[in-house]
Amino acid sequence: MTTTTFEGFKALKSSEGYDEVLVREWAPNAVADWHEHPFDADALVVQGEFWLTREGTTTHLKPGDVFQVPRGVKHREQYGPEGAVFWAARRN
Repeated sequence: MTTTTFEGFKALKSSEGYDEVLVREWAPNAVADWHEHPFDADALVVQGEFWLTREGTTTHLKPGDVFQVPRGVKHREQYGPEGAVFWAARRN
């Protein structure tokens, strides 16, 4: 993904039909235990790191990485010692 500003990311995701685009900030070492969402998510990591576990696979995500979590997919998030920030687009 070549978007380098939040405004650019928001414009791109809005043009792709996403309903909401927001900044998500997570505290150091935070854990979001198993959960699911009623929306599709497409996101870009901009700071820190975290591990996303879904469908039996854990992925280590760092700045510049993108990830998607379709609605209804159970997943878990573990944030690193610096926490993390990512830009998230949601589609209902």
